Formats: sequence, C-alpha cells, structure tokens
Amino acid sequence: MDNQQEIFPIVDEDGRVIGSATRGECHGGSFLLHPVVHLHVFNSAGDIYLQKRPKWKDIQPGKWDTAVGGHIDFGESPEDALRREVGEELGLSDFTAEFIDKYVFKSNRERELVYVHRCIYDGPIHPSASELDGGRFWSLQEILDAMGHDILTPNFESEFKRCFLPHTSS
Repeated sequence: MDNQQEIFPIVDEDGRVIGSATRGECHGGSFLLHPVVHLHVFNSAGDIYLQKRPKWKDIQPGKWDTAVGGHIDFGESPEDALRREVGEELGLSDFTAEFIDKYVFKSNRERELVYVHRCIYDGPIHPSASELDGGRFWSLQEILDAMGHDILTPNFESEFKRCFLPHTSS
C-alpha cells in the first residue's frame, strides 16, 4: 500500500517549491500541484515499454502505464528523481534520457507537474517485483488498439498523444 503520509513538495507551474502536503492530500482531490518524472523507454525497433501497475496502487490500479513514473522528493532535481525512479522500478542505471516536455496533468483527483523524458534502450529490464506487476514492450499498433478501452492509464494515453503523436488531439 502507498504511504498516504509521505510528504510531497507542492510547486507552482514553473516547478518552484511553494509548500508541502501528504500523498493522501495530493491524491485525495485537493488538486495541489506536485512534481513527478516520467520516462518512456523505447527499443531500437520503436516499441515502447509499459509497466503494469499493481492492484494495490491508490491511482489507476491494474492498468498499463509509462515505463517509469514517480514523485520528485524535496531537494531533488527532476534528473536525480528520474535516475532514482528508473533504478527502483526497472533496475536500470546505464541509460541516457532526453527531456521531452513539462506540463500540468489534471485528473479527477489530482494535479501533477510532469517532467517527461524518453530513452532508447535495448538491454535487459528488471521490473521491481515490489513496485510493479511486470512490464513488456508494446508495438505502436498495440498501443493504438488499446487506447480508449480502459487498459492504459488516462495519463499515459494523453501524454503519449501529446509527446509522440503530435498530429492527434488529446
């Protein structure tokens, strides 16, 4: 179970810390803006790795999502948070991330300032058994076929369209 008392930084839309709140407050409908990092992992064939969210997660349990996603801790840069999260979730340390975008995502219960990155990686991936229910590479066609069918997280769908299918609307 996620620690609902974990303290998150609250930020403005430029990423400046302006306060703090618990995970429970941030994910409970307060819409306090908190920063997160995402990494989209592509292989050299153009397939994209997605993680399966465990059933115990407080947000979008059991759905397929961005390869890596995690909260930025107090005093941590987006780059440091990305390295930490990639190590924790996929066991990777030898990768080169490219910054893609920064935007505000709003769902029906939270607001996140999302720092989006991508990388091309063809080595072994070791998804964390304690944080994920596994993962696999998906072809572009598989992703397009799954969109809108409650298989992928809404956040992944909108971000994928925004960052990797710019000719479509969200």
